[in-house]
Amino acid sequence: MSETAGAQRTLAGRYAISEYLGQGGMSTVYRGTDVKLGRQVAIKVMRANLASDEQFRTRFRQEAQAASRLAHPGIVRVLDAGDDLIQTGEGPQRLPFIVMEFVDGKNLRELADEGRLSQAEACRVVDAVLGALEYSHRAGIVHRDIKPANIMITRSGQVKVMDFGIARAVSETSSTVQQTTAILGTAAYFSPEQAKGETVDIRTDLYSTGVLLYELLTGDVPFRGETAVAVAYQHVSERPQPPSERDPEISPALDRVILHSLAKDRTRRFQSASEFREALRLAAEGTMPRLGREEEQSSVLFSNPEDVSESELALRRLSETGASSRAQSRPPVMWIWAAILTVIAVVVAVVFWLVTLAPKSFAPDTSREVPELVDVDRDAALETLSELGLVGVPVEVANEEFGAGRVIRTDPEAGARVATGASVRLFVSTGPESAAVPDFTRMSLEQYTAALNELGLEIGSVTTQDDPSQPAGWVLGVHPTVGTELTRGETVDVVTSTGQVLVPDLINQPLSAAKTLLEGSGLNANPLPDASCAMTPNLTIIRQSIVGQQPQKSTVDIYYCSG
Repeated sequence: MSETAGAQRTLAGRYAISEYLGQGGMSTVYRGTDVKLGRQVAIKVMRANLASDEQFRTRFRQEAQAASRLAHPGIVRVLDAGDDLIQTGEGPQRLPFIVMEFVDGKNLRELADEGRLSQAEACRVVDAVLGALEYSHRAGIVHRDIKPANIMITRSGQVKVMDFGIARAVSETSSTVQQTTAILGTAAYFSPEQAKGETVDIRTDLYSTGVLLYELLTGDVPFRGETAVAVAYQHVSERPQPPSERDPEISPALDRVILHSLAKDRTRRFQSASEFREALRLAAEGTMPRLGREEEQSSVLFSNPEDVSESELALRRLSETGASSRAQSRPPVMWIWAAILTVIAVVVAVVFWLVTLAPKSFAPDTSREVPELVDVDRDAALETLSELGLVGVPVEVANEEFGAGRVIRTDPEAGARVATGASVRLFVSTGPESAAVPDFTRMSLEQYTAALNELGLEIGSVTTQDDPSQPAGWVLGVHPTVGTELTRGETVDVVTSTGQVLVPDLINQPLSAAKTLLEGSGLNANPLPDASCAMTPNLTIIRQSIVGQQPQKSTVDIYYCSG
């Protein structure tokens, strides 16, 4: 889809594409309008080479649906997802797209390119990122692609993380490090387990966040190389240079926090976003956090050559042979083929032994351990159980402590072992039996809707009203009033700001009075003299540039009589 074509299209009969905003390794981003709700949105259209993969489209829709349940002020909301049929040179093709809330600001990569952030600002940004990750991890969603381009900073300084779930859809349909990095971008933020092709968990996001903090404080990432594989190998095998050696202004406390977050062994890293966040706050205040034994801080992943796994050796060889500019001797081709044939022969022999000669007592254990699912979203919990080969059976119950749709407990409890295919009852909260209407101060309609849903309440009618001080879409008032007790399922009517104000008629008004009227309406007055009037100069307004409904903070040219 070209920029010109994109400006003339409406996706799924609802989202009108207008301004081109940017392009990345996976998608093209446009500003758009939800014609049903009349609000601005950001539309991310996937690249054609990804859209041709049916497995990716299916996985992409599932991950977008999971991400749409994340309602947190530090996360860019996913509002909708789908695919749209377009005509290409190869015939009709379906392009997946996602619709997100529109964020007025810049991503962290653009801000970092403009100049390095101060230590205090860098710590504040990473603290906010960890807050968003703490929320997503509790919901069972791992981001997998934390990097500056996926972090937005609004004009007011608010930090928002985007693209939750997309990295998983990509990584599960891409088999190699080269393919994955070609889509997701740089390998500079890969964790060692991602580089080795192992399973990832929340600690993968914490490693990438550590790389992000390193770059914001020093101006560069810890590892660089000629190829993606060379960088991935460094993540697996080499210790990063302490940040203070690149910038002496960085304190030993921040040094320790960053190096701890970049531990090769994920069990020696921070184990949760809240743990990382608390240590970062202490370090930012100048306090040295306690992060385990000193020998763990200084340990080297490959201190003993015998500890190197086959996957790590393969990655090392691939990084050494992948850089074409390196002059090195290579073994004869015959030796390589001999080694490959030897490995194949060994594998065939082992498989034959397992199938025909191995004792039957070696049959694998088919039991599964019930995972910890308390306070996890209902759909995410069901998906987790399904991936383990277990059947989730939701049981809805009212609950005061947990929001609607959150798991209260499981039966059997977490840690119990059950047979594959066994049923696990999920007791899911429907919210409290009754709840007080929540405060709406400084909340958009989407945020307030999420807050009501957490309490088991719903949005009723939505009306609009001019307000010079509140942005478009922000809640101005509710009925019933805040604090009113409602029964679960009842509705709350909402009044939101139009984002516009009424420009008054200022003709024949004194200049001072006209300026006061405009400023009181949140508008900007631009007084201009007009010598064409046939009267004595008296600073009276004789004409104005605009009247009626206008966007907030519009500038009004007011012409006064100057004789």
